[in-house]
Amino acid sequence: MRRLVYSDIQSLSAGFAEFVAAILRDTLIRKPRATLVVPGGSTPRHYLPALAQCSLSWDRITVTLSDERWVDIGDPQSNENLIRQYLLAHLPVPTTFVGLKTQHTDPFTALDDIHQRLSHIPLPPDLTVLGLGEDGHIASLFPGSQHEIASSRHCVATAPPIALSLRVSLSLDLLASSNHIALVVTGDHKRRLLDRLEERLDMKLPISWLVKLASPRITVFETNAA
Repeated sequence: MRRLVYSDIQSLSAGFAEFVAAILRDTLIRKPRATLVVPGGSTPRHYLPALAQCSLSWDRITVTLSDERWVDIGDPQSNENLIRQYLLAHLPVPTTFVGLKTQHTDPFTALDDIHQRLSHIPLPPDLTVLGLGEDGHIASLFPGSQHEIASSRHCVATAPPIALSLRVSLSLDLLASSNHIALVVTGDHKRRLLDRLEERLDMKLPISWLVKLASPRITVFETNAA
């Protein structure tokens, strides 16, 4: 992994936006469309508006989510809600957005429909942006979910014990297939976790699964600021 360290979240957001914009511009020189995968959580509120200010052919970019909570898209906890508020609402032109939430009562019964939805966008993703949980989770792949590693679909459903809602996540295979992966890590605890994993991977942690499969394609944007 390449690790880029920033003094604060503002400088991280600027560096992140420049990095992502460069990859998307290069992709659109070579291909008619690009696919960008973005996460939910609190940190994207800082860097997504910075990305939206970049001059890009947004009408040629498909945006989708790394994962989603199984709540109404109008719910404050919805990742789609966050992306619409902090990225899509700031774009100068419309872009194609593919959400993960369906009308099914739970994500386990929705997997076939979500897989088909994802199958219609350009894959593998050109750039996937991920956060990192203090427990080593990525997207909605949590420790103890090894049974979900191998999936014949582009997505998996999860019922994480630490979360209040069921979730759907892109599969590990799809995440790891991305041409570029940007991992945004904030706070000293998460940075020290990465330090330990650079010395020795802990295969109980989903971040280790990703690093094992895709390390050369991962660029880490990190700051001690939480």
